[in-house]
Amino acid sequence: MNIEIKKSIKPVNYLDALKTLEERVDKIIKNEANELIWILEHPSTFTAGTSYSESEVLDKSINIIKTSRGGKITWHGPGQLVCYLVINLNKRKKDIRKFINIIEESIIDSLKIFGLKTYSDRKNIGIWTNYKNQEKKIAAIGIKVKKWITYHGFSININNSTSNYKKIIPCGIKDKPVTTLKNIYKQSYNKLPEELIKNLIINLKN
Repeated sequence: MNIEIKKSIKPVNYLDALKTLEERVDKIIKNEANELIWILEHPSTFTAGTSYSESEVLDKSINIIKTSRGGKITWHGPGQLVCYLVINLNKRKKDIRKFINIIEESIIDSLKIFGLKTYSDRKNIGIWTNYKNQEKKIAAIGIKVKKWITYHGFSININNSTSNYKKIIPCGIKDKPVTTLKNIYKQSYNKLPEELIKNLIINLKN
């Protein structure tokens, strides 16, 4: 299993990243490139998936990039870890639900190392935690599949501001707020990318 691991130090423009992902998908279809796990950060950006609604935009002045991934509207920006996956399901089970489970398990397993108890929810996709007796979202997941090759991925809120989420209804969920890892437990999360990569590779092999 040849998976290229890429980590970008400087923030990557969202549309530039999307172009890179689409090019990688096309190359994998032609057998010209390896699969990809890419860790990065975006400048402040609002993106909308294929099932979003205009009513989920509370601040009409914001600029929204409409994208091909599944899901609704979310925000990316400084302090948030983004992980993009270009994975060839032709080499594995052609099962989208199983692939999403792999992402969910990898995030949950990685955050467990930092003493955080998180879980997935079939009705509300993403990773959640119970903080101060309230269910809060810690990670968002959104993927697209072309000829059984996945792209897009997930984001985890580490120490980003949550103020931009007040301008939208994040992922279309009104009654469950978004939080960050640092808000729950102040510690260093510098090793989180390595844990995620390790667990993704392990779970993709199973």
